[in-house]
Amino acid sequence: MAQPPIFSLEGVALQQGGRWLFGGPTPTSGAAPIDLHVLPGDRLALIGRNGAGKTTLLRLVTGRLEADRGQRRVKPGTRIVSLEQDPDFAPYATLMDFAIGGEDAPAAHEVEAIAGQLGIDMSRAAATASGGEKRRAAIARALAQDPDLLLLDEPTNHLDLAAIDWLEDWLSRYRGAFITISHDRTFLTRLTRATLWLDRGTMRRKEVGFGGYEAWEETVYADEARNADRLDAKLKIEAHWLERGVTARRKRNQGRLEKLHQMRAVRAAMISGAGTAKLKLASDDDFKSKSVIVAENISKTYGERAVIKPFSLRIQNGDRIGIVGSNGAGKTTLLKLLTREIESDTGSVTHARTLSGVMIDQQRTLLEPSATVRQVLAEGGDWIDVRGVRKHVMAYLKDFLFDPGLVDTKIGILSGGERSRLLLAREFARTANLLVLDEPTNDLDLETLDLLQEVIADFDGTVLIVSHDRDFLDRTVTVTLGLDGSGKVDIVAGGYADWEAKRRKPAAPGTAGSSAAKPASAAPPPPPKPSAKLTYKDQRDYEILPARIAELDAAIAKGEALLADPALYTADPARFAAISQGIANARAEKDAAEERWLTLAELVEG
Repeated sequence: MAQPPIFSLEGVALQQGGRWLFGGPTPTSGAAPIDLHVLPGDRLALIGRNGAGKTTLLRLVTGRLEADRGQRRVKPGTRIVSLEQDPDFAPYATLMDFAIGGEDAPAAHEVEAIAGQLGIDMSRAAATASGGEKRRAAIARALAQDPDLLLLDEPTNHLDLAAIDWLEDWLSRYRGAFITISHDRTFLTRLTRATLWLDRGTMRRKEVGFGGYEAWEETVYADEARNADRLDAKLKIEAHWLERGVTARRKRNQGRLEKLHQMRAVRAAMISGAGTAKLKLASDDDFKSKSVIVAENISKTYGERAVIKPFSLRIQNGDRIGIVGSNGAGKTTLLKLLTREIESDTGSVTHARTLSGVMIDQQRTLLEPSATVRQVLAEGGDWIDVRGVRKHVMAYLKDFLFDPGLVDTKIGILSGGERSRLLLAREFARTANLLVLDEPTNDLDLETLDLLQEVIADFDGTVLIVSHDRDFLDRTVTVTLGLDGSGKVDIVAGGYADWEAKRRKPAAPGTAGSSAAKPASAAPPPPPKPSAKLTYKDQRDYEILPARIAELDAAIAKGEALLADPALYTADPARFAAISQGIANARAEKDAAEERWLTLAELVEG
């Protein structure tokens, strides 16, 4: 016999910022009422774009936010505990004061038991604690309350890899139910058994964990695109964009992943067994053109602790370097050495004369809440220079998955994830050949992570990434610099999975550091086969398609700039529909051209 739910939301509607986020007073209000039933032992992933209402939904579950309509039902005796994304530590002197303060506080000894496993000193002053220390203190408080229903809002933010592993292990043994919001694909795939998807005011549920979410999402969007045939042209364009925006991007990313594996294989050949990455340079001119950062025998010691022991590294233009390790292992120190923000105790770091960088740090420099999106991106105007190319601000917003109608919205109204995405949009517009990204995935939704992966893959310069997001690193970096806390820096061709494989199974004597066993998913491609002979038509398509793709890109950009005029639809709806259809046709042709060219490139390049 099925067990009754321990918690339910029934027909819930909520208005925010003048619009109905969930439900509404009439069936035509846009968003549908929310129904949610949580059973004992449920492991639920809560998925949706930034601004879709994920955190708001969790606040409705806790009862801290009251809905405008609908019912909230809790089974008697059920303890609901929330791990918030940004809890308020300001009223508390120490981390322990926070953990045992407020309503429903756990006992101090219960907090200490969990804190000890997480390696956190709860006597630390709250005002000076790092983001990682505060996050672990919040986890200790939440788990010590022995909840029946645990709500986790971005639980892996600011955690190092060891803490993430510990939390995954604890949750795998936890007997209660949980709902989690997370951008960490690995975390979601390992732990969840069902998915709640918030999409345009509607919540869907499917009894598959996150591992099956993307296939489900594509099916839903494909069904919408077919159903849109009965609707007007504008809705057809929206449905087409949704469906193509998901499936086409993933197809392109598959092609980029293949290219990434090839880059890793080339880089593996440059990494010596002694752990020194060397470029096989034919001449000094070749050195100057390919090497953008050269670190020779650099090290850093604080007091008696060797944070970075002597090592050397040459970074080529186009390299994507990931830096991983536990908190305190020296990741930030290494990043500052490579960017010459601090001086090395030994050796030297040389930069190419033309190197110019943009840094996005994990603190995410605060944007002025009273400023508008237009002011942040275009200084109040209509146009923005995107790496030297002039683009309409509303078209650029669409590139970063924003509704162009938000252009005059104040920053203070945006969600935390939307503000992070806006900051990325501003920084990626700047002209640079070096991107330094410190925990870039914090507060981003999964679609924005796909977009960020795409932007990094298409970036012409070099990228340095510090991140704890294992899946993101596996999808983006060519070389991983792994720090184990001893001061040694492991240089491994590949992503996080390659570094982890090397740690678990050391390389045999006399082999290169990058040659440790790798999982099949991260293995480099097999040796090239002889190029296939192309037909005349194949050869011609291979040569002309890149130019055609560029033409289609230009046509799409021109069309989007025209649609950015808010008066166009009212003044000339027929022209609006024609331009929209033209954009849709150009996108479809571009997608087909890209897939055709990738197929031919595989034949040509083996």
